Order: sequence, then structure tokens, then C-alpha cells
Amino acid sequence: MPTPQPAPADVAARIHGSFDRQPAMRLIGARLVRVEHGEVEIELPFKPELTQQHGFVHAGMIGAALDSACGFASLTVMPFDAGILTIEYKLNLLSPGIGERFRLIGRVRKPGRTIVLAEGDAIAVAADGSEKLIATMTATEMTIRDRGNVRD
Repeated sequence: MPTPQPAPADVAARIHGSFDRQPAMRLIGARLVRVEHGEVEIELPFKPELTQQHGFVHAGMIGAALDSACGFASLTVMPFDAGILTIEYKLNLLSPGIGERFRLIGRVRKPGRTIVLAEGDAIAVAADGSEKLIATMTATEMTIRDRGNVRD
């Protein structure tokens, strides 16, 4: 008999709890704004402390937040007894990180028992609300079980 799937509200609560335990996301000011089955959105505000020498948000900051979005999207399709870790990602930088805020959207492309393929988009949002795709990511996530420090 298949394992019953948890309620969407339980999955969202799990994802929010796990996100809230990430000091790195707090440090850069990222917030989790949406959790759906197979898709997560994180918002990152523009902060001068996150920029590189030309005043653009550093690609490393975009990559870190997009990695979290892909990882948490993958966690939404995992059983509650499993955690997830990124084992590889590719970040394609399409345009400089210029915007008032950034939307980082991770989505599951191919779920699996052990390996999940996720994709992500980083979207810069200007003051007038216009949006521009500035980066994409392909991430490979691995299901982790029976490792006490990796639970969600």
C-alpha cells in the first residue's frame, strides 16, 4: 500500500520551518513567499551589501537563493522521512542583477525516489513592476534518509 501523501498545509508548514532555520537566507534578507507542490518562490530585496564592484547584485547571492528555491521545491515532493541536499547545479547568468527586488522560483522538472531534477528562474523586478529574467538554474537534488542532521 502506498504511503499516504501529507496535506498541502503540512508540506507548506514543513518548508517554511526548514527555510526559517537557514541563517544564510536570513543574512541576505531572503523570504519564502510561496510554496506549492513542486514549486517554491523566494523573494530577495536589493541591498547594497549584496552587490559586487559594479553595483549589481552579486551572482553568488542570486545563485544561493535560487539553489534554496530549487531545493525547497524538491522537498515538497519528498516523503516526510526524507531530507534533500543539492548535489550539483548549473547557473546561467543572462543579465546583470539590477532591480528593486528579485523573485527566485524553483520548480521540480523530474521527481524521483533518490534524485530530483529541478529548474529555477531568477527574475529582477524594477520599481515600476516590470520584470526581467536574469538567470536560470538546473539543479540535481538527492533524497537523504537516516542522517539525523538532514531531516528537512
